[in-house]
Amino acid sequence: MTTSEQVHETATAGGMTTRITELLGIRYPIILGGLQWVGRAELAAAVSNAGGFGIITARSHSTREGLAQEIERTRELTDQPFGVNISLSRAAGHVSYEDWIDAIIDGGVGVVETAGNSPAPVMDRLKAAGILVVHKCTSVRHALSAERYGVDAVSIDGFEAAGHPGEDDVPGLVLIPAATRRLTVPVVASGGIADGAGMAAALALGADGVNMGTRFTMTQEAPMHDSIKQALLSASERDTDLIMRTLRNTGRYFKNSVSGEVIRREHRDGGATFEDIRDLVAGTRGLAALESGDVESGLICASQAIGLIDDVPTCAELIDTMVRECRDALDTARALFDR
Repeated sequence: MTTSEQVHETATAGGMTTRITELLGIRYPIILGGLQWVGRAELAAAVSNAGGFGIITARSHSTREGLAQEIERTRELTDQPFGVNISLSRAAGHVSYEDWIDAIIDGGVGVVETAGNSPAPVMDRLKAAGILVVHKCTSVRHALSAERYGVDAVSIDGFEAAGHPGEDDVPGLVLIPAATRRLTVPVVASGGIADGAGMAAALALGADGVNMGTRFTMTQEAPMHDSIKQALLSASERDTDLIMRTLRNTGRYFKNSVSGEVIRREHRDGGATFEDIRDLVAGTRGLAALESGDVESGLICASQAIGLIDDVPTCAELIDTMVRECRDALDTARALFDR
């Protein structure tokens, strides 16, 4: 089935068919990215209820009990499939990966998105519990390693992405087809996707679905202060900073006084260590900014997709619009050959 035919099924059968929709049991191949502080029950449930795949983020919780409560809260808001993101770069507070996995298994969650490092340390336990694993990475070589470890799908992050886009600086237009040519598991395109045209492009490049973080933060259900949403709404694709490049831990964030100060410290004489910038990049400082609405008080995760966003819809409105735009974009492209 061609990508255009897949999208046409939205008009006839109420959904789309790709390897990702079949794997996850969802109507549309649209996944909520892992979002610390923002990826909570109300947003994850709204995405799942709209036919996508919602994900709550374990790193927002410093205890096993906190994550367990968030899983239960999500179940109260949706009867559709959803998953949990686990960042393997470091744990939060005093919680361990084992604590998070305990909460996931006890909560009956069927899908985990791993990110930040090799999924190898958690694969045996997750697979023994019958949990599907989608691993998010930033390079084909890491994706191939994850496939060898037995993940069920790969989400591939292009250089446009928010958060940590890796150190290779390969954008999605090259990275997505490079991944789909070599991997046998389903591939989800991530980074810089914010509308139906981007979704159509990802499908045309061979992806089985798309993963969006920044776009979903700009929805009504996202638990983020409206002043932050309005600041991002007014921004262009040039309004992000790449920080911690000198530490080879590159992060893409909304351009503000905090991101600018991180870069200034990195480039002063003698450079900077992580301890030199710890006060600026602390997650709790970012959370305070998201809750207070003070856009200059902490780091705010944002991809270059902010230049493509001009509204703050509900998740249902966003997904409906994306699917329609995707279908129209593929129809327009196909019509070029019908003349």
